[in-house]
Amino acid sequence: MEVVDSLKEKGYNVGGIVSREVRSDNVRTGFEIIDLMSERQGWLARVTSGTGPRVGKYRVEMHDLESIGARAIIDAVDGSDVVVIDEIGPMELFSGGFKDAVKKALECAKVVLCVVHRRAHDPILDSLKNREDAELFEVTLENRSSLSRLILERAFFILSTRSEG
Repeated sequence: MEVVDSLKEKGYNVGGIVSREVRSDNVRTGFEIIDLMSERQGWLARVTSGTGPRVGKYRVEMHDLESIGARAIIDAVDGSDVVVIDEIGPMELFSGGFKDAVKKALECAKVVLCVVHRRAHDPILDSLKNREDAELFEVTLENRSSLSRLILERAFFILSTRSEG
């Protein structure tokens, strides 16, 4: 969110999704998904759901993942300067609609910032990691406090270069 907020402060229209954990009495009960443009929220996965694919103790909420998550990415491709996808992980990869939205984002000419879960495996992630125009940053304990600054510097550089050309 630090990167998103900084981009917005500089006047860029940022769309896409972020996911965050939901806790109850200091116990993680699930993850919500948030559309950055409309601020719509829904469940990505939760322990109390009775349906959907299982990832650990969580069940993926396919309806919200597609109607909010995939839709937010497509809307960002159509109406934002920067597309954010936080994150692409095992839960998100159950959805064909979500993967199609990611493909659309990767094919657009906009700056796309993705967080990819290290344990996620899918052909779409292989193609993402092998793109000539992709820059990959691994989050570690040593760099996680400074990584947002580096990502912002790169994003600002790319955005300013595109607006000049």
